[in-house]
Amino acid sequence: MDNEKLFLNNYWNEYENLINERDDSKIISFKNAIKDTVKKNGKLYFFGNGASASLSSHAATDFTKQAKIESQAFNDHNLITALSNDYGYENWVAKVIEYYVKPQDRVIFISVSGNSQNLINGLIYARNKNISTSSLTGSDKNNFLNINSDSSIWVNSKSYNIVESMHTILITLIIDLFIGKKIYSVSE
Repeated sequence: MDNEKLFLNNYWNEYENLINERDDSKIISFKNAIKDTVKKNGKLYFFGNGASASLSSHAATDFTKQAKIESQAFNDHNLITALSNDYGYENWVAKVIEYYVKPQDRVIFISVSGNSQNLINGLIYARNKNISTSSLTGSDKNNFLNINSDSSIWVNSKSYNIVESMHTILITLIIDLFIGKKIYSVSE
């Protein structure tokens, strides 16, 4: 087998193993945590860095549009740079939570490493204010967000691209769990 075929075979095998080794109880628990937030008339607030920031926007849009759960992501360059300039990059997420998030809401952190300082400080702030937290992480299972969030799903991979792709699958799966089917139109 040539190198490219071997690489592809190993790559697909990692996805297959992650799907086969998934913990459905963690997925259901994550969904139920969101459901509890909705019962309290709370909103979902998503945070991430890089590709996880993009997924945060995607998640907020689809939770709002598809699952009818009010959600928001904060990726505006003006907001991020103003708060980073005034309070430090490591504190901008905590400041957004301070300004926008209410006690009945839920903050969801998406991070491959689970150890980004801006997200850690956001989680610490939220916990100190008794705001519910959830996280999707990868890499080391003992990462800060995974072990300190109220509900979490950890992807057992150190590959950024694979973890980010699995996070996308998990987010859209949870949205479809709320809807109760995988094929639907936006007008339903």
